[in-house]
Amino acid sequence: MLLMRHQQKDENLYFQDKCFVRHLYELTVKAGAVLLKRVVSVSLGSAGRDHEVENEVSGCRLLIQRFGTGGDLDRAAKLLSDLDGKVDALGLGGVNLYLRAGTRRYQLRDGARLAAQVRRTPLVDGSGIKDTVEKELVRFIQNQAGWPRQGQVALIVSALDRWALAESLEEAGCRLIIGDALFALGLPVPFHSLKAFSAAARAFLPLLCQLPIGFLYPLGKRQETSRPGFEHFYQKADIIAGDFHFLRYHLPADLSGKSIITSTVTAGDALELKRRGARWLVTAAPSLEGRSYGSNVLEAICVALLGGGPAANPTLYPGLLKEIGWGPRLERLN
Repeated sequence: MLLMRHQQKDENLYFQDKCFVRHLYELTVKAGAVLLKRVVSVSLGSAGRDHEVENEVSGCRLLIQRFGTGGDLDRAAKLLSDLDGKVDALGLGGVNLYLRAGTRRYQLRDGARLAAQVRRTPLVDGSGIKDTVEKELVRFIQNQAGWPRQGQVALIVSALDRWALAESLEEAGCRLIIGDALFALGLPVPFHSLKAFSAAARAFLPLLCQLPIGFLYPLGKRQETSRPGFEHFYQKADIIAGDFHFLRYHLPADLSGKSIITSTVTAGDALELKRRGARWLVTAAPSLEGRSYGSNVLEAICVALLGGGPAANPTLYPGLLKEIGWGPRLERLN
């Protein structure tokens, strides 16, 4: 049985009430034989997307919360420090700990700064989900819906953020448009193979990873706005894949017939994609009250259910999610 509770609060409550964290954690008590685990995502995104859900899964009650800081790194650092040791797992949203190019990983300066605030609670950024669950997503879609197909054009807005997904699309025979230079740097330089892009990325990533994350990725209120750009690349694509905030910032008005593979989607986001004509919506996370959580939240949930520590190996995530009945979201919009 799935029990859910949704509640949106004024963002000031999360940061001005010094007793808030302690009060909520005191509520995480055993209810009969059901143990409550609390998972919190601290995001650099808008507080307007804050959300709370409670589920019962495999004899465990899960309290899942998302706190946005509007792009304020100091605020995020303070919240992570306050939550450390008081919750079962923490997710980091709006910034990665690392970017991946092939087999190499490059640490992001801002991600490392935030991670340094956490010493006791497991902290994840969703990379474990991207490298395991999302890696299997293309095969799942092929089995259920008959795409991606050989020769289809797939625009992936950031391969550095979702390397395994980009690899799976390339292996499926898709013709790639790799949009990292387009959408992160504003440069009209698309790449069409991961091999070529990886060589270029390795030359520039040591420098780019030292830049403020807001230079590379929309934060705070910028996530709620759209500034269409490079529209012809969107129009050439049959499949558009990547983080929803990155997608939406440049999203054209007409998405007729497009298939969207993304994450961090609310009910309102799905309606907007439908209004613009998108055909399919796919996320690695299931829909809970119309919302599909981001990869960092999904990974934090897996870590909490696995008990943290060495037992929380990313290779176990796909089997765990299958066991609890949390399959991908595959929704026909039009």
